[in-house]
Amino acid sequence: MPKWKEGDHVRVIARDVTEEDRKKNRYFEHMAGLTGTIESVYSDTEIAVKVDPSSMSKVTLDVHTKSTERMKDKFLEGLPQEQKRNLTEPELAFKAQYVLLVQATDLENA
Repeated sequence: MPKWKEGDHVRVIARDVTEEDRKKNRYFEHMAGLTGTIESVYSDTEIAVKVDPSSMSKVTLDVHTKSTERMKDKFLEGLPQEQKRNLTEPELAFKAQYVLLVQATDLENA
C-alpha cells in the first residue's frame, strides 16, 4: 500500500458500499472515480482530498456551486455596507473547495 503524502494526485476507487461504510459515513457511491490532491494526511487511514471540480458529475458540481453561492450570500448579508465596499475582487470571487475525508485504502494514484 502506498504511503500517501500531501500534494499527491489521487483517485477514489470504485467499490461496493458496505454496511460499515454507511454506519461510519466513510464511503458513498458518488465518491467513486473522483480525482483530487491530498490536502492533509491525518493518520495512516484518514486522508483529506481536495476534489478536482472537473472530475465531479454534473449533479455534484451543480450542488457544490449552489452551496458555494448560498454560503457567499449568507456571508455578505451579515456584513455592514462599509465592510462590503472594502472587499477586494478576490474576496468577492470566493470559491469553496470540495474536500472529502477518505480512507487510505479507497485511494489509488491518478
